[in-house]
Amino acid sequence: MFGIFISSGVIGTPDNTMEQINRIGHILRYRHAFTGYMHLKIIPGASKAAIAEAVSLAKAVSLNIETPGADNPARGSYKKDYLRDIIEPIKYISQLTAKGSRYQRVQQTTQFIVGAAAEPDRQIVRYMGGLYERLGMHRVYFIAYQQRLGHSDLPAERTLQDPAAVLTREHQLYQVDFLMRKYGFKDSELFFDTKGHLSLTEDPKETWAKMHPEFFPLDINKADKLELLRVPGLGHIIVNRILKYRRSKKIHRLEDIAKPGKLLNKAKQYLNF
Repeated sequence: MFGIFISSGVIGTPDNTMEQINRIGHILRYRHAFTGYMHLKIIPGASKAAIAEAVSLAKAVSLNIETPGADNPARGSYKKDYLRDIIEPIKYISQLTAKGSRYQRVQQTTQFIVGAAAEPDRQIVRYMGGLYERLGMHRVYFIAYQQRLGHSDLPAERTLQDPAAVLTREHQLYQVDFLMRKYGFKDSELFFDTKGHLSLTEDPKETWAKMHPEFFPLDINKADKLELLRVPGLGHIIVNRILKYRRSKKIHRLEDIAKPGKLLNKAKQYLNF
């Protein structure tokens, strides 16, 4: 067994549910000496004591934020207080797992339900920026909302949606998430249309590049790692090869680094040799 994820619907009260989740975690850790990866779900509204116990048992915990902003959850849940039940517990977990703390190796993740509350991508991305920069969130996940599965009062249930477009929104948000976590982009650097949405047809990094012609072309033999990672078509593997290759030789063409392909052809438009 490589790992285990323990979750539950609410049974009675949040703390009653957390007691049962934590009891399973405790049995696995101490009765069966399980030392592998254990991810425990934090129930919205759980007490600090229940949260602290879960963090002490787990290698990862998650409390799903679901929608960005206090106004949005009110449309989709009549039982949760956004600040008290979701935001405050997330902040508390961040304190427990902060760098230098006893539980600094415990990862915190969360998830947004894309499209349920008719929220724009911009709002989700701004929240992502705060979660990563101020609260030390390890990872943000997304899931596209599916109509007819939620409450009839949800905005998503009152308007006709293209399921393919919502799935594409989910994909584009994952692209943005990767740019923020791995490529050094800030939430304020991403571009949105007049309705606050990401393009459904263009890679977010390529959109950024087209909006910043002053940044290009980059000298492939002089640009640093973060600059090269801003080039559409270049990822960490190719950029690391570039940095390694140019320690001993000057690069005259991208084919010195990798096999020709669609991504390398795209990158050439933004580079000088």
